[in-house]
Amino acid sequence: MSGSKTAIWDAHTWVIYRRLLGYSKRYWMVGLIALVGMILDGGGLAAFTELIQPMIDNLFKEKDAYLIFWMPIWIIGIFFVRSIGTFISNYGMSYIGRHVVQSIQRDVFASYLRLPAAYFGSEPSGQQISRITYTSEQVAAAASDAAKIGITDGFTVLAMLYVMLHKSPYLTLSLLIMVPAIALVATVVSRRYRQISRRIQGSMGSVTGTVEETVGANREVRIYGGQAHEAGRFDEVTSHTRRLNLKIAATNAASSSTVQQVAACALAALVFLGTRPAVLDNAMTPGVFFAVLTAMGTMLPSLKRLTNVQSNIQRGMSAAEDLFEIIDLPPETDRGTRVLERTRGDLCFEDVRLTYVRNDFPALRGVDLHCAPGTVTALVGRSGSGKSSLVSLLPRFNEPSGGRIVLDGENYEDYTLASLRRQIAWVGQSVVLFDDTVANNIAYGELAGASEAEIVAAAEAANAMEFIARLPKGIHSHIGEGGNQLSGGQRQRIAIARAILKNAPILVLDEATSALDTESERLIQQALQQLMRDRTTLVIAHRLSTIEGADQIAVMEQGRIVERGSHAELLALGGHYAALHRMQFHDANQGGD
Repeated sequence: MSGSKTAIWDAHTWVIYRRLLGYSKRYWMVGLIALVGMILDGGGLAAFTELIQPMIDNLFKEKDAYLIFWMPIWIIGIFFVRSIGTFISNYGMSYIGRHVVQSIQRDVFASYLRLPAAYFGSEPSGQQISRITYTSEQVAAAASDAAKIGITDGFTVLAMLYVMLHKSPYLTLSLLIMVPAIALVATVVSRRYRQISRRIQGSMGSVTGTVEETVGANREVRIYGGQAHEAGRFDEVTSHTRRLNLKIAATNAASSSTVQQVAACALAALVFLGTRPAVLDNAMTPGVFFAVLTAMGTMLPSLKRLTNVQSNIQRGMSAAEDLFEIIDLPPETDRGTRVLERTRGDLCFEDVRLTYVRNDFPALRGVDLHCAPGTVTALVGRSGSGKSSLVSLLPRFNEPSGGRIVLDGENYEDYTLASLRRQIAWVGQSVVLFDDTVANNIAYGELAGASEAEIVAAAEAANAMEFIARLPKGIHSHIGEGGNQLSGGQRQRIAIARAILKNAPILVLDEATSALDTESERLIQQALQQLMRDRTTLVIAHRLSTIEGADQIAVMEQGRIVERGSHAELLALGGHYAALHRMQFHDANQGGD
């Protein structure tokens, strides 16, 4: 729909606009009241214009006593009615617009919640955030503001045209100059708005993403002296946005000035037609001429707004198209039909392969691994060996490209997604906490019904109560965005408490103790021992000293398991694991020298 040869309002555009208006349907009563207000607004202006002829011809020229008394009252009454109409229409359309924006934001956010995990790596997070914060706001312009301008000013134009025809059809001929020219301007402007609006939405995503990255990495920016680089990067994306907005402003200005020039020609034609000797001989009164002149003058601002309203409509249409594409994306697949109440934790990977579509990279190349119920399986290996890819398959964040995963003797894809994920607790290296209380972070989501005693018990089992008790309001203390008021070890223990409270039969620990100080690691290891009891546990380990007691250790290399056995067996084998162990042991000794 871009390019000069593309229709502005093709079938696809109408489909989008009708769908957008569908969000307004539920507020039809408010819209009806607002419509009455718009008619009162435009009709009041037309009524005042009608009074100009008797005001000039009878009030000032003939000194009509009746008009001298009633004319001020009529004027006050007309503009009082107009003020009521203006208030009703403005508030009514704003009411509809804000509700439409909220509904679309809710639908886009709901779509984010059900989209597959792979989607979120396919585009910058700033673009995803910008849809909620910026793009959805553009929809209000098309859903309410543009409708208000279109109805109010459209009715005003028709009312003024009626006044002109009623007063003098002859003088109304001057409009023949104005209407075709304004229609041409509206068509050209509409096409240009549509093209630029799409690019502005993309640039706003870049601005949001740049700010988000810089704020999130504020420590790294300061340590490595990246202020100048980030300022330059931000200036680049905002300059691009500024240029696009200036193109919109230039288009607005050009359309306004063109309409103004066309209007001047129409007014000149009106004066020319009104001053012809034949017309003057027919005794055209000053009141008629000024009534028609005022009607045309009143019509011009409305015509200019109707021309410029294309900017709001086209921005809104581009925004709606982008938002509806996200809303219509298919959710993560769930072909499961069986509800899994509570698994025994008998987990088996059979020739499992995984290739990431976005880069066609084979992350797993035929993994076979059996995890018996209640046992601990550690996954070790270099970065990029496939450890995280393997455990990401468990909650079906990714689908296996080949092979299958068997849980309790059944293909795990036969279980419903929700019931499968209820069997899994996850503690990762990057702890995710929310800007809420300690209690609400522990009893999160489906755990929200837990009692305070259960939350405290989970926190105690995670060795977290020793610092929670020192917080101003205990478990009811707010911990800030991402838990930024807590240390890394404290955040980790809250995540462990959440996993303990869930009491799931399968546990995934993704480098849960890396990058922690010795004291925090000791407390967390104690908490993890409590958590792993009687659960089928998969541990991705960086420090081999933390998994020496695992029932089995699987060494991964380039998407395959190259060694498997206990700590003692693998050391005796003298292969990859032994080499990794010697390397870490050597590094530890060097650090102690």
